Amino acid sequence: MDAFNVEQARFNMVEQQIRPWEVLDQHVLELLFTVKREEFVPPAYRNIAFADLEIPLTRSAAMWTPKLEARVLQELALGKHDEVLEIGTGSGYFSALLASRAASVRSVEIDDALASGAAARLARAGFHNVRVETGDGARGFGDGAYDAIVLTGSTPILPQGFLDQLAAGGRLFAVVGEAPAMQARLVTCTAPGASSSVDLFETVLRPLANAEQPQRFRF
Repeated sequence: MDAFNVEQARFNMVEQQIRPWEVLDQHVLELLFTVKREEFVPPAYRNIAFADLEIPLTRSAAMWTPKLEARVLQELALGKHDEVLEIGTGSGYFSALLASRAASVRSVEIDDALASGAAARLARAGFHNVRVETGDGARGFGDGAYDAIVLTGSTPILPQGFLDQLAAGGRLFAVVGEAPAMQARLVTCTAPGASSSVDLFETVLRPLANAEQPQRFRF
């Protein structure tokens, strides 16, 4: 795509996909123009970098649709002092969006090749407040507390470990459940050991590797 077509495609993405999905925060919308999505898309898919679909990264991982990225960023309502934990770095694009609004992002990716690729893209784009680590974050990661936590893959049940890592007032986004009935959920820590949650919309996402499974009844 030439420069004109790229910018027209970006504009169409915002106006035709993202605004109609109740994303009206002007700061979020402006980020979609300044953080270049096409720089985080695999070369083979750059001609559809702004399309309303998931872009494959590996057999088990994909970039979110643009409207989901924008909606989740809006729902998290990040502040400039927030510390963020992201589970599932993928291409690094959503990490870049998070880092544009928060103080720092710790992003965990189980696939070493994806982690190294994302770290390189983020560095080239000048995002030095993102730390990409290779590891399994399906049940929480480390022992720190965060103002925001994002799971970029679905989980059949939400592990308690994530709730334990939310700072007071912290927000957590996760897609919870099993296909075809998954809920995009925003959880807020209201006090130590207490939280409230709201289901925002229905969707279907590929599961996190090693996602916690519910106990099954056996007869």
